[in-house]
Amino acid sequence: MSKCVNGLRSRLTAIIGAQWGDEGKGKLVDILAEKYDYCARFNGGANAGHTIVVGGVKYAFHLLPCGILYQTCMNVIGNGVVVNIPTLFEELAQLDKNRVDYTGRLVISNRAHLVVDGLLEADAKSESDSRKKFLGTTKRGIGPTYSAKALRQGLRVGDLLHWDTFLLKYHSLNAKLREQEGIQIDTQKEINTLKDYRDILINRNMIVDTISLIANARKDGRRILAEGANATMLDIDYGTYPYVTSSSTNVGGVCTGLGVPPSAIETVIGIVKAYTTRVGEGPFPTELTNETGKYLQKTGHEFGATTGRPRRCGWLDIPILRYSIQINGHSSINLTKLDILTGLEEIKIGVNYLLNGKVIDYIPAQLEELAQVEVEYITVKGWKQDITDCKTFSDLPVEAQNYIKKIEELLGIPVSWIGNGPQREKIILKD
Repeated sequence: MSKCVNGLRSRLTAIIGAQWGDEGKGKLVDILAEKYDYCARFNGGANAGHTIVVGGVKYAFHLLPCGILYQTCMNVIGNGVVVNIPTLFEELAQLDKNRVDYTGRLVISNRAHLVVDGLLEADAKSESDSRKKFLGTTKRGIGPTYSAKALRQGLRVGDLLHWDTFLLKYHSLNAKLREQEGIQIDTQKEINTLKDYRDILINRNMIVDTISLIANARKDGRRILAEGANATMLDIDYGTYPYVTSSSTNVGGVCTGLGVPPSAIETVIGIVKAYTTRVGEGPFPTELTNETGKYLQKTGHEFGATTGRPRRCGWLDIPILRYSIQINGHSSINLTKLDILTGLEEIKIGVNYLLNGKVIDYIPAQLEELAQVEVEYITVKGWKQDITDCKTFSDLPVEAQNYIKKIEELLGIPVSWIGNGPQREKIILKD
């Protein structure tokens, strides 16, 4: 691994959510993208939401890589992403409205899979089926699309280049959905829509072999920023299954979702909210259901960028972060939303899990056990001063500095970036 822990000098940096998502990954990606030649999404789909505030304008990206706001940055939607074409064009309209020129700066992998209406309907039907356990999906068709991919029934973006063959595959998929799920959609309406978008994508040369593109970029010494969606605890293998997403959200997903070797990844920055949140169902050991939890939710504007759903809030969970470090090998941490803790007299940190009265050094794979863990906390002093105008680590109140130092001590890796407000410039580079 590179000695560069903050990503400023690395040739390939991966930005990975270290908790249950919604940590604020987009902000650091946005900041670093200015210094990178390529910004690439490697997993997930429109179930992710990265909100960036630039010049008073709020951008809510779901599919677009955050580097799209920089004219010097090429943006790649990798093969590990599942793409809803109409949603993508809705986001591009956002850029058009604000006169952000993306001509020649956005490409989509011909191996990425398509989210189509039948799969969207399958997701909604599955989530509303009372006979099945409610998982709290975003109903964006993500799970069914990855399922179709695994069953070798899916549609790929590259299929759009061969329209007659695409139609055969499209009708075959919908026939299976009718037979297996009883799903009926207006196929002709969707075909007409996709045909129009297909023509635009082809005319703009946006469908490409991104494996070759990135390989050549690396060969030429270009710098690549891999932008993760969701987070480690939502990983299909390592998260709190089944309350997870359907893709590899960890650093391994960079390799499978972009087609780069592990040896190419020099820096892995874990994005960590200064407290913990999660959306949807599943055990949440440090959850606060009291007034403090409500304070964090209200002050932190903890509502999903994609769904608007309220996020459950709790204290910082060190065992979860240690687990994330084990899996991802984080070089450093970007601690986000530190300003939300301002005003609390005391701040607790969950430092250990206890199961049956004994400290455990692992995260239980079975939810029945995770739901039973007790959390051992330490308490640190809070601060009252507004920190949103702080420019350096030394500008922070000593109590805030101590909170960060304690996190570094507990995790054994440095905090390299500190978020102290929603705007692009509200971030501190810690030496």
